[in-house]
Amino acid sequence: MSQTVFIALGSNLGNRLDNLRLARLKLADFIEIEAASRVFETPPWGYAQQPAFLNQVIHGKTELSPQNVLAALKHIELDLGRQKTFRYGPRLIDLDLLFYNDWVLESKKLTLPHPHLHERAFVLVPLLDIASNWVHPVLGKTIRELAEDIDQQGILPIKTGYRQPTTFTGEN
Repeated sequence: MSQTVFIALGSNLGNRLDNLRLARLKLADFIEIEAASRVFETPPWGYAQQPAFLNQVIHGKTELSPQNVLAALKHIELDLGRQKTFRYGPRLIDLDLLFYNDWVLESKKLTLPHPHLHERAFVLVPLLDIASNWVHPVLGKTIRELAEDIDQQGILPIKTGYRQPTTFTGEN
C-alpha cells in the first residue's frame, strides 16, 4: 500500500541546483513524486559562516517503510558525494524525511514528524507551496499556521526551469 511522504532537499556546496536535480532523480526510484515546491535560496541555519542553501520539498507516494525511506535517503546522500562534517555545517546534499503519512514515531534513528521542521523557515516555506493545509500531527497546526509563527526573512524563490508536478491538495 502506498504511503504519503514529504522529503526536504537542501544543498549549499558545488552546483546546488544540479545537486537537487540529481537527488530528485534518485528519489524517483522509490517515491512517485506527486508535487514539488519551488526552489528557494535560504540563509544557513545553525551555523552562519557558510554559503547560502538551495532548499526544496517534494511530496510523493512510496511502498517503503519509514525506516527504509530513511536508509534510502542516507544512501542517496553518500552516492551524491556528501561528506561528514560538523553539525549544521556545509553539505553537498541533505535529505530529510519530514512526514510519513500522519504518523508519530520516536526511535533512536528516526523521529516523525521531523522534530525541528516547525522551527525552520527553509522547510516551512517550501512546504507552503505544496501542502499549506497539511496538519502537523503533534502540534495540531497547519503548515500555513506554523509558517506564520516563524521569521521568513531572506528566503527567496529562484528561477530554475524545473517544471513542478501538480501541487498536492490533499490533507492528512
